[in-house]
Amino acid sequence: MPHVTGIGGVFFKAKGDPQTLSAWYEKHLGVKLQPWGGAAFHWAEDKNAATAATAWNIDAKDSEKYTQGEANFIINYRVDDLSGMVVNLKQAGVRIVKAFEQSDYGKFATILDPEGNLVELWEQ
Repeated sequence: MPHVTGIGGVFFKAKGDPQTLSAWYEKHLGVKLQPWGGAAFHWAEDKNAATAATAWNIDAKDSEKYTQGEANFIINYRVDDLSGMVVNLKQAGVRIVKAFEQSDYGKFATILDPEGNLVELWEQ
């Protein structure tokens, strides 16, 4: 049977100016924007590419995970230095929802982008 093999992209609509929001992601999270306006993340560039995977999950409608944000989704980004990134984000005045959470899957932090979207950062 034909089936989904992975996530091919993440697309969401800006509430304000999309270039301003894209520039924020480039400045604060290091997202390398391409001439077409978006970014492409290549698994082969990840230091844990051999064991890396993309999670997909649907939470219950009363999940408290989303209460700090204004959207009903969270995008999780793999990062190479979570501690350094959180320090830089704090210095830049970015709202840190959860600074560090350690689990069997790695280290996590949660922040808000300028439009109130929750962003989860993950270092494997």
